[in-house]
This record gives sequence, structure tokens and C-alpha cells, in this order.
Amino acid sequence: MDSDVTSAAAVTASDVLAAQARLRRYLGPTPLHYAERSGCWLKLENLQRTGSYKVRGAMNALLAARERGDLRPTIAASAGNHAQGLAWAAYRLGMQAITVMPKSAPATKIAGVSHWGATVRLHGDSYDEAKAFAAELAAQHGYRLLSAFDDPDVIAGQGTVGLEIASALSPDVVIVPIGGGGLASGVALALKAQGVRVIGAQVEGVDAMARALRGDDRIIEPVATLADGVKVKIPGALTRRVLAELLDDVVIVREAELRETLVRLALEEHLIAEGAGALALAAGKRVAARRKCAVVSGGNLDASVLAGLLQDVRPRPPRKPRQRRQERLTPPAASTPPRAAGPLPSIAIPVPRAARTTPAHETSYA
Repeated sequence: MDSDVTSAAAVTASDVLAAQARLRRYLGPTPLHYAERSGCWLKLENLQRTGSYKVRGAMNALLAARERGDLRPTIAASAGNHAQGLAWAAYRLGMQAITVMPKSAPATKIAGVSHWGATVRLHGDSYDEAKAFAAELAAQHGYRLLSAFDDPDVIAGQGTVGLEIASALSPDVVIVPIGGGGLASGVALALKAQGVRVIGAQVEGVDAMARALRGDDRIIEPVATLADGVKVKIPGALTRRVLAELLDDVVIVREAELRETLVRLALEEHLIAEGAGALALAAGKRVAARRKCAVVSGGNLDASVLAGLLQDVRPRPPRKPRQRRQERLTPPAASTPPRAAGPLPSIAIPVPRAARTTPAHETSYA
């Protein structure tokens, strides 16, 4: 693992429950929304503090470290959302945080980290290059290195998403985006004991975890993708062990599907999601279940990117809803003889005297 936690560390469902107790004071539950056109519930982590679920793991990690007496400055590498979550958590707790972000990180995420007072270092062109530089700085200065996903406290914090879904919805299936695997691991720990299937979602060409779970350990450079939040070259070691045991399946989504789903969320559901945030719903179209829920993991999307997508992507019209079967009229009772066919009888309707004496052009409406 790339954090200060030893490789022998484990994380359990009890850790997720402990994280829920810690976070209750700082983070409220996020809402659920039913996307009727997609037939899928959405867990709106794009409405979380700092615009992403990542703040859960960062806050739980800092609180757990403080309980252990570890008050060192914390450094983390992030494509943006983990850095924002760490910055906000450190601000709330009065602790020092340093974040290393790739130069390609979205401007809105860099601005969000700076807003909460964390030190920002831009290094490299990918998350993995930023992670290596963060490890060097941690070794030089004695900082605590906090992984964005491969840390027991982070995984436990992310798992509180699953606890909230279970308490409000009782789903059959939950679909979760996967980069390094922290969110999927936490949600699986929270839900598997309740009989809920957990399915991961990755982008074609950015599927390091899916390949690792199949036993393919090759290190392949991820392709360019709108889902920068899940663009990870090497998945976590701890998350890989958890998901190998608990994850039911992984769905691979094409980039065009991802882009169309993001635009649909904006136009049909009036929700702003980043690329990784739309990933689970895109995968959910291939998942059959009576009650399924997709995690919209974040909403930190540059306005220029959204404007370009709205201009360039023309989503296909959704399928028309199926017609409900009309109830048949109850046949008449056998004892009631049918009315004979023929002209209807005339009925005399009495007209009040005032109506007969008042000319039409003088009708009063008082």
C-alpha cells in the first residue's frame, strides 16, 4: 500500500460502522433521487461537502489519526476530489494538509483545494506521478502519507455511503465507480452482509482494477477519459483483496456511453455530475434488477467542459415508457337482462320561469 498503514492492516464492516459514528457530527446523509427514465435510483454524492464522496474517507482518516495521537501534517496525492476532501477536513479540524495534484487536474478542483487553506503542489501529468512525488515529500519531511483509496480508514469512511443507501432504500444492486477501489471496497463491506449485490463500473481503457481481479498484473497506461477521477494506473493492494472477495462483477463502459450519460443527467435529471460521477449510471443500463442504485460519486466539473459536452453530444431519445395494461370492464350480471336496442327515450327537462322570460342577449351573470 502507498500509505503509512502497514500492508498487514485489514478493514471490516465494524470499521465502517465506527466511521459512521465519527462522521455523524460533521457530514449529513446525501439524498437519493429516482431517475425515472433510467429506472435507477441515484445516490447524490455530487451534493456532498466539496462535491464528492471523498470527504468521507479523508475526514474519517484524520479523526482516527487524532484518536491514535497522530497529529503530523498529512500529505496526499489526488486527481482533485480526495485533495478537496482532505483540505476541508483539515480546515474543520485545525490540522495541516498538503496536496499533490497532477498538472492536468481540473481548475475547479485546484481552486477548491486552495479555498480551504491546504498547500497545493502541482506535479506530473497523471495521478501516479503525483503519488510518487507525494511519497518523496512524506519521506523527506516526516508527513503522514494518506492514500486516496488504499487505506483502511479511508475505505471505512467511503463505506458510509453504502450504509446510507441500505437504511433508506433496501436495494437489490448497487453500482459503484472504480478507480483505485476505495469506494467500491467500503460499499461492499457495508452491504454484502445484507445480501445486496455490488457491481463496479470502469471505463474502457481505464480498467486496471478489472484486469487485476482477473489476474492480469500488467501495468498499462490509462487512455484519456472524461472520468479523470478514476484514471488510476495501479489499483490498491488492500482494495484489490477486499474486492476479490466481495465484488460481484465489473461493467466496462465505453467513453461515448459515459459522455452521453453525463449529458442526460444534466438535461433530464437536472444534475451536474463529473465524468466519474456519471460512470455508475452508464454501467447501470446493463444491470438488470428490480431496485438498483447508482452512486453519482462527484459533481466537480469544469463549466467549459460541460458547455462543450452540451454542444457536441446529442443523446438518443429515450425509449417510450411501456403502456400499462388497461383493466377490462366487469361484464353485467347474468340476472340483469340487456336493454333492447332502439331509440333512447326522450326526457323532459323543466326550465325555470326566469330562464324562459329573460332574452338571451340580456342574460345576467350576477
